[in-house]
Amino acid sequence: MKLLLDTCALLWALQDAGRFSASARRALKDTKNTVSVSGVSFLEISLKSGLGKLRLYGTEPEDIPRFVEEAGWQISLLSADVAASSGRLPRPTEHRDPFDRLLVWSAIREYFVLVSRDNAMQIYVPHGLKIC
Repeated sequence: MKLLLDTCALLWALQDAGRFSASARRALKDTKNTVSVSGVSFLEISLKSGLGKLRLYGTEPEDIPRFVEEAGWQISLLSADVAASSGRLPRPTEHRDPFDRLLVWSAIREYFVLVSRDNAMQIYVPHGLKIC
């Protein structure tokens, strides 16, 4: 299974792994699965940290890609195809976060299972999103 961590899941992996659901912990520990982090998450963390909306403890945004590599996870870059077609994802009025929408669209288009505990993501399941 191909897993894609959402930004909150990436931060939990860094600072509070106990927040993962039991099924997410199992999936992340299963060596048959590949774990990926999107470059979109690095951008979101850097921007929110720079604006003072996100506090990182004991690390800086530019340290996170190294952590991902040391964990043996892959870095998934936003492809031109995914970026150019992201407008096709339905726009529910209750979910407008552009970072989440790019992660959701990436997961759908690139056949990832999104690791997320964000209940707002459930609205994309009918559109092909798989969540762990």
